[in-house]
Amino acid sequence: MKRSIIDDKSSDAVQLSAKELQRYSRHLIMPEVTLDGQRRLKAARVLCIGAGGLGSPAALYLAAAGVGAIGIVDFDDVDLSNLQRQILHGTKDIGRSKLESARDRLRDVNPEIEVELHNCRFSSENAAGLISGCDVVVDGSDNFPTRYLSNDVCVFARKPNMYGSVFRFEGQTTVFAPHLGGPCYRCLFPEPPPPDSVPNCAQAGVLGVLPGIIGMLQAIETIKLIVGIGEPLVGRLLHFDALSVRFRELNLRRDPQCPVCGENPTIFAPIDYDQFCGARADQAVPTISVHDVKRKMDAREAFQLIDVRETFEYEIARIDGAKLIPLGEIADRADELPREQLIVVHCHSGQRSAQAVRLLRQRGFANVYNLEGGIDAWSDQIDSSVPKY
Repeated sequence: MKRSIIDDKSSDAVQLSAKELQRYSRHLIMPEVTLDGQRRLKAARVLCIGAGGLGSPAALYLAAAGVGAIGIVDFDDVDLSNLQRQILHGTKDIGRSKLESARDRLRDVNPEIEVELHNCRFSSENAAGLISGCDVVVDGSDNFPTRYLSNDVCVFARKPNMYGSVFRFEGQTTVFAPHLGGPCYRCLFPEPPPPDSVPNCAQAGVLGVLPGIIGMLQAIETIKLIVGIGEPLVGRLLHFDALSVRFRELNLRRDPQCPVCGENPTIFAPIDYDQFCGARADQAVPTISVHDVKRKMDAREAFQLIDVRETFEYEIARIDGAKLIPLGEIADRADELPREQLIVVHCHSGQRSAQAVRLLRQRGFANVYNLEGGIDAWSDQIDSSVPKY
């Protein structure tokens, strides 16, 4: 495919000012871009889902390239732990809305563009409306419900979906666009993984520069589709391993049985993606709040607090009195735990400890609870001297 996704009439109506001609001069002298390509960039509208690790580099480079309008969907505030990878934001922005921080940074990079802010969660109720006026969607989300939702609404609306994901030292990206001959996200992943089985960045960590690489690749693919040059990653998944500095390319095929883009689709509108990707009723675990645990500690009630994080996490931060049994050892060390006593299990944010609670309940432990929010909530609500990470 070497044809722009931007309608010629739209780009022909766009003019560049003298300042823009100077700003984009390194584009204009490239025979693959020229003035026509830059007009297409100015005529384009791109929606970025998330202003985090992937959305930061993608939005920055799209703004610098001269994409005329960049919409950003986010509802979070800037946190100190974001700054290791989310380069849209700085130390002075801690506590601010990510949208406000992103707007100021993008306008500083390029005051010639429009920045549209959407202070909300990308949901089944608003997704179709958010993407209706855009030409490309850059998915910088870090959770499965949003990925399935962005995929589905892009298929319905025939919009290219720039997919990216990162995990520790590895990342991958592709262009999901069935209307351009490639597969969609559901062709690759028909079903979401079991709840809590895939940790996010907050639980597993990520090398700070890795989202920069993947986010820039998403920006490159977006620019190629807008200008109409090169060979886009439609039907190809690019995988990057930062430790070995190796790229691998995997060919992707459309699934004729795909319920969204297949030959006989069965899904024609957004569904409840939290339910689709969430825990089944029989997977629910009993929980206890950090405040209830603190009251039990103050009252000197007898109970066992178990920390299922890894040893290196325990060295960073810990709750006094917690016994460390990493999640991978829980099954073999269950006999160390008192069966008649209350057991409270915690991890970083509550996902790994939920797995541990399910395992212990399967082993016959009836009085075992998951600490809501994990040690992160403990630091926020009970003891701020416990470091956050």
